[in-house]
Amino acid sequence: MPTFVVKSRNWEGKVVTNELEGESKDVVIAKLREKGFFVTAISEKRGGKGLPFLGGGRVSSKEVAIFAQMFSVMIGSGVPLVRCLSILQVQLENPAFAKVVGQIRTSVEEGSTFSAALGKHPRVFDNLFVNLVKAGEAGGILDKILQRLAGYLEKSEELKGKVKGALTYPVVVLAIAAMVVLALVMFVLPQFKSIFNSMNVELPAVTKALLAFSDIMQEWWWIIIPCLFLIPVSITQFFRSPQGQRVFDSNILRIPVLGLMMRKVAVARFTRTLGTMIASGVPILQALEVTASTAGNVIIKEAVDKTRISIREGESIAEPLKQSGVFPPMVVQMISVGEETGELDKMLMKIAEFYDTEVDAAVKGLTSVIEPIVIVFMGLVIGGIVLAVFMPMLKLINNVS
Repeated sequence: MPTFVVKSRNWEGKVVTNELEGESKDVVIAKLREKGFFVTAISEKRGGKGLPFLGGGRVSSKEVAIFAQMFSVMIGSGVPLVRCLSILQVQLENPAFAKVVGQIRTSVEEGSTFSAALGKHPRVFDNLFVNLVKAGEAGGILDKILQRLAGYLEKSEELKGKVKGALTYPVVVLAIAAMVVLALVMFVLPQFKSIFNSMNVELPAVTKALLAFSDIMQEWWWIIIPCLFLIPVSITQFFRSPQGQRVFDSNILRIPVLGLMMRKVAVARFTRTLGTMIASGVPILQALEVTASTAGNVIIKEAVDKTRISIREGESIAEPLKQSGVFPPMVVQMISVGEETGELDKMLMKIAEFYDTEVDAAVKGLTSVIEPIVIVFMGLVIGGIVLAVFMPMLKLINNVS
């Protein structure tokens, strides 16, 4: 179905630009007239959806959090649902997000519930968002649910940013080091080759190996350099497959420093998600199902799934979590206390806040460990190349003296 870019005036006289799908221009114009809009210009949109890595067609978690925050304020102020969606569609700066909101508004106007309309766009609104909105609709507390969702998304985005920040530094430094080494090997070493040949001195093994590597790079650079980019892409694609994801998730938790941080991140995400859903009135089994799907780690997901099965058979939450061996004893004990006191949601949120602080400390610890390791590694590599270049010259000077 084609998409049309439509400029129209609403009942307030304000010019609104929308992207709407329809069988033809006449159908789109007729729909807008029924809603009280006067169309001033309409044209069919050409071109693709845009490239994800250039930002086309993507909606970030931060944008969804802002959407939930604004929606909560308007719903709490008594603004009708459809009117809220119309206002937000005009105000959103991301065209892709505005288009999604427009489609949601159309679905609601056609009789769909808000949660069902959100569920048609899983790439923007995940199972957690949809299920919480459904609980808010059933309990008549949609504004409070959206407020809670906005807080949850902001905290999750902050947690994700901390982890990315800790891992970005070593990746960037290693990438720069690799480019420096390639430049030395391909452009600097060949200048010394003729000098070494005229010295009539037996070259050290390190220098010979480095010159051989330089010759290979100069002859086969058109194969080697693309492979240097294709190998990380291939590894990433493998880890995105079910089998690769299991290998990655099971091994990353065992790495001494990084694994401890990732375990704390997983616990914080699990407790915050489950606590948010229980506090919003979602049944425990449904909450665990959604929590498992948003765990972000296959091992954690399997532990939560086993917990859900055990609860269905009449057991408590704490016991199967303890048997899984994934969650720390303190977390299991606090969840057990929360069950006994009837304040599981509050206890889960306290655990999440505690582990947010722990993740902060873990990120600082990881950064303090990685920085000297990366610096020493770069020093050894570049220093080794420089030493391999100057060793023949030093040997010649010793022979002459």
